[in-house]
Amino acid sequence: MEYLLHILILIGIYIILSVSLNLIVGYAGLLSIAHAAFYGVGAYVAALLALKFNSPFLANIICAVILSGLLGALVGIPSLRIRDDYFAIATFAFQVITFSIMNNWVSFTGGPMGLPGIPQPTIFGLEINTHYRFLFLVCLLCIVTFWICHRIVNSPFGRVLKAIREDEVFAQAMGKNVASYKVLVFVIGAGMASVAGVMYAYYISFIDPTSFTVMESIFIISIVIIGGAGNIWGSVLAAVILVILPEALRFVGMPSAIAANMRQIIYGGLLVIFMLFRPQGFIGEYSFKK
Repeated sequence: MEYLLHILILIGIYIILSVSLNLIVGYAGLLSIAHAAFYGVGAYVAALLALKFNSPFLANIICAVILSGLLGALVGIPSLRIRDDYFAIATFAFQVITFSIMNNWVSFTGGPMGLPGIPQPTIFGLEINTHYRFLFLVCLLCIVTFWICHRIVNSPFGRVLKAIREDEVFAQAMGKNVASYKVLVFVIGAGMASVAGVMYAYYISFIDPTSFTVMESIFIISIVIIGGAGNIWGSVLAAVILVILPEALRFVGMPSAIAANMRQIIYGGLLVIFMLFRPQGFIGEYSFKK
């Protein structure tokens, strides 16, 4: 039973990540390869505050959202000058820089050895120390994240994001401040990703840089593309499928030595298939195939 709860908790974390990235990629049309960096920043902020200052969970999650949001603004600002492939490269560079800081600033982040012993979160005197409680908390955050994203994409702000995605020049001609919309959507997406990072750090009680690599960013992008860019329900569906898929490989007798590589092959194969035959994903509204 605990194994099933563990899978459900991971699904919840990736739903938060994929839905938040869909705002940036699917609705604003900005291909970002830096989402794992914001995910990692949230995890490290919460872990460091909890370990060094024993600060409460709610304060840590607020600090993580604020810091990740500020970093999101820094990443969003280059989008005002560069577009398309060049912007993807810029976010890739930010991802690499963030990982290098996590991996090499040993005195602060623990470097490759990571940060062990992260305490269990306590909310209003209730310690979240069981799988059931973690699952309830993750589900609550998933619902809040989904609700916020749903309100955003169905608001005038969301319609402007779609206009920017389809034709940025037209959006500018209609008098919209495209620059502010781009930066703001990055701030929102980065802040939401940090929430997933906080939950991951508290749940695993140990973090190290290998959980926040470029490959993790690509996996989150895979969820968005396969589920459907421009549709937050697609991100939920794909998160469930792609988290369960590697776990299902455990039951087909595949040797553990090749299981991890097979997972990457399957993800890559699915991306190629979807980009060739259904670039809008399962239920998406936006296609990267021009």
